[in-house]
Formats: sequence, C-alpha cells, structure tokens
Amino acid sequence: MSPAKDNRNAAECRSVLAGGALLTVSATVRPRAGRADVKCSGAGDAALAERMQQVVRLARLTEGRFDSRDQVVISIDRAPGRHERDWELAVVLADRMVRGVWQPAGPVVANGWSEEWQLGRIGGHDVVNAPAHALLGGPGGLGWLGALTGQPDSAPSVASARAWFPLHSGGINDSLCWVEVNVYPLAAAGMDEEETIAAPGLDPVQLLAVRQALAGARHFDGRALGRWRTVVRFGQARFQGNSFELALVMADRMARGREFVARGRVIASGCSGAWHAGRVDTVEGCAPKCALILQQSVAGDRILLPRAWEGALAPGFAEALRERGASVALVERIGII
Repeated sequence: MSPAKDNRNAAECRSVLAGGALLTVSATVRPRAGRADVKCSGAGDAALAERMQQVVRLARLTEGRFDSRDQVVISIDRAPGRHERDWELAVVLADRMVRGVWQPAGPVVANGWSEEWQLGRIGGHDVVNAPAHALLGGPGGLGWLGALTGQPDSAPSVASARAWFPLHSGGINDSLCWVEVNVYPLAAAGMDEEETIAAPGLDPVQLLAVRQALAGARHFDGRALGRWRTVVRFGQARFQGNSFELALVMADRMARGREFVARGRVIASGCSGAWHAGRVDTVEGCAPKCALILQQSVAGDRILLPRAWEGALAPGFAEALRERGASVALVERIGII
C-alpha cells in the first residue's frame, strides 16, 4: 500500500466563474525566511494578484491568533473577468485552509465577495449556476467568516477610525486623503508589534514607514504594544512623503480609544523622527497644504498641524477656519489633543 499523500502544506478551493467554468485557487505554505507574509499570482494579471493579496490580508484581521513564521503562496489558474469578484471568498478560504484555521470535510467550491473583509463579513455572491454543495457568501449563506468554525460575528470587536491628510503635488489632483486604522484584539500578547500591522496595497517602503510610525507611537502609550492586530487602509495607495504619519497615528489612537473623536474629521499633517517619544516634527509644504485644508474644511473638522508651522501660517488662517466651524491646533507632542 502506498503511503497517503501529505497535504498539510497545500490546499485548493474552487470557484464558479460567470460563464460557468471552474476556477481553482491553490495555496501552499513555507517558512517565511524574511519574505512577505502573503505572495499571490494572478494567472499573469498583476492587478489581480495585488487584489488577491489585499483580500487575504484584510480577511485575516479578525483572527485572534497571529503567526508570522510562515509565508502563504496563493495562485489562481485562470483570470476572471475584469469586474468579477466572486472568487474572493475562495482565495480567503484557501488561505485559511492551508494554515489550518479551517479544515473542511471535503473539496470546497466557494463564491462570495465583500466590501468589509477586514470585519470578517461577506457581502454576497453573484453566481447563479453554482452546484448544490457550493459555499455561497452573503445573506442566506455564509454571512461571516467565523461561522465556519462556529464563532460569532466578530465585526463588533473591530474598532475603526479615519483621519485625513493633505496630498499636495501642485496640480488638479491635490486633495485630502483618508487613512483608516482597524484594530482587533489579539488572543495572546507578546507578538512583534510591526509584524501584526498590515497595510494592503502599499509598497514595502511605505509599509515599513507605517509599521514604524504605529509601533513607535504605541510605545509612547506605555502599555499598548503587543495587544492588537492591525490593518491600515489609505484612500489612495500611491503617494510620496511622510506627511501622512500624524494622521495615521491619530486614527490609530482614536481606534484604540486613546483620543477623543472630533465632531467632524481629524485632518492632520506632520511626521516624527521619534514617535516613541511622542514628538511631532515639521513637514514640507506648509502654505499649499494649509490652503488646501482651508478650502476643503467643513464645520466640525479638527485640524492638527506641527507647532513648527506657527510662524509660517498665512495671516487669518485660524480665524478663517473658525468661520467655517472648524478648529486648529498646533502640536509638538501627541496626547489628548
């Protein structure tokens, strides 16, 4: 008798495409050895591979346990239509199967999509010709990922907050961009802080900057390290510079209950070379960024700018904000501000 095949390091999940063909998602796991936690291949489609990676990283947020020692490699054997998203659930399930988070009794066919993977919720499915045994996401089917293992909907345990920062390049695309921080309590403390922070869609340099800023600012809190699993999302993933850092730190502090929430938006610009000390440093572009903030601020907004900008602000800037119902504070240190 031949020995049974060891499939502990591999998993497959299938999904039905709009035309009726079956798509196969394959996942394998290997020692991470300094590589990315998730690597995806989208049948030659780089945009699809990037979306696969985003979905997986978002969906992992509500897993109470975290293990960064392995890398999961996920591939898809054919590219779905450009606007098809029903394969998303299959990718998420393949990732969970190969890591042992979920162990189905047999082969799995799954269809489903979500706008809230970071909450563990599945919004629905589009397929109309799925086989009877298919696992379908959404109302009347699999509503949240925890249901696979008998767990309650964990979305209420995810705390989220957004802050905005000015994107200035001197053109028509100047805008206020949001950064959103989602935190979920870890089942066990003591994890490496930076490894528990994911930012889908960012390049490695930006991801490192996000991780270092959050880890440093949490160190300043005293007992905030090793307690959270975190996903960071940006309204625009392609930008340069580090002026987003203060907005990121403020969103994180609001999500973790360390900061009062403004009546409107928190809009901030600033960075730091020492977040672990709570220090807020200056960034470039004071005049154009303040002009953009003044143009787009509304009643209830709370504006946070580096104290070093005090002498460079245009005359009447604070008064003009007050006339709009917004307020401004010049800060040199994070805290209750």
